[in-house]
Amino acid sequence: MADIKDPENTIILTLKDGEVVIELLAEVAPKHAERMKQLARDKAYDNVAFHRVIDGFMAQTGDVENANMESPNYNPRRSGTGGSQYPDLPAEFSKLPHDRGTLGAARSQNPNSANSQFFINFRDNHFLNGQYTVYGRVISGMEHVDKITRGEPPANPDRMITVRVAADVA
Repeated sequence: MADIKDPENTIILTLKDGEVVIELLAEVAPKHAERMKQLARDKAYDNVAFHRVIDGFMAQTGDVENANMESPNYNPRRSGTGGSQYPDLPAEFSKLPHDRGTLGAARSQNPNSANSQFFINFRDNHFLNGQYTVYGRVISGMEHVDKITRGEPPANPDRMITVRVAADVA
């Protein structure tokens, strides 16, 4: 596992192939970092599908409303249309580029509509710079992200098994 410098701002995302360690950029996008920690602590991200995975682009997940694969409300056709019980977040754009392994806040056309969904870039996607909030980066386990099943939505989607704040993991 990666050398974790700030456990309070580090996420451990467990996928079928192993753990992905994500450094949250709380100094750059404090509201987005705080929301991810809140949803992780609520266990809202557990069992949520990767509903939009485009080869050479990104893997999107985080629809806690419609994409929990263990919920009776799970609906693959609605996955990607929901958020969480919390209000939408204002954009926190920065000069940080959408490089391979960065986390971006998914949103609608409204820049201030990010909520719970996020994507992990498979490669440098600089055309997204300044349009989507960057609030984290994978510091280890990107090889597991690269193995996420592709599709929009995938026929048999992968899911986030668990998502935890490193400070909470004994």
